[in-house]
Amino acid sequence: MTTTIRNPTAVEDRTASLPLRLMLAPAGTPPALLDGAWWPRSRDLTAELPALAAVLDPLWGRITHVTVNPTFWPVIPRKVPVDGHVVGVGWFTAEQDPHKLLLLSYSVGRWDLLVIPPETAPATAARLMTEAADPLGTRTASALMNEAEQRRIAEEMEQNLVSVWDSEGGHGASLPTSRSPAQATIAEVPDATKDI
Repeated sequence: MTTTIRNPTAVEDRTASLPLRLMLAPAGTPPALLDGAWWPRSRDLTAELPALAAVLDPLWGRITHVTVNPTFWPVIPRKVPVDGHVVGVGWFTAEQDPHKLLLLSYSVGRWDLLVIPPETAPATAARLMTEAADPLGTRTASALMNEAEQRRIAEEMEQNLVSVWDSEGGHGASLPTSRSPAQATIAEVPDATKDI
């Protein structure tokens, strides 16, 4: 499943000939903690960043710098060429959420995008993109990723329980039916106060 940006023109990712997986908060909404989400196909900023900047330049003004947390990016280039200009790349460890990409434009300002790991399942990625683009969103990038991980673990545990149930014959077994009150056997209890 691929989610594309919310604008009338379909934008192609030049590195993979597939639509860019990006969702942005609606234009004109008040600032939230996140301005949207980006689901790159790899952890290679040199390959992924040009397509992202090429899409965002006309929407937000020329992207001049991005910052990331190096936790999930194995190589961080200092500069990345993008359609006739260069985007500077910086990094922060403690100051920046590891699941966030910060984009800067001299002419317009700053935007924060949730970065969804490339290996994320499509349904989970779609849910995360929608939540990150919600203009009323109040969760940080890491909070969204933690919730998604907890949901994944819960779903996996549920699948394991179903699998165990099925392997032990539970799936096809008939469940005992409960008796209705009319069918229940009522045992007489001797009256302790009665003389025998």
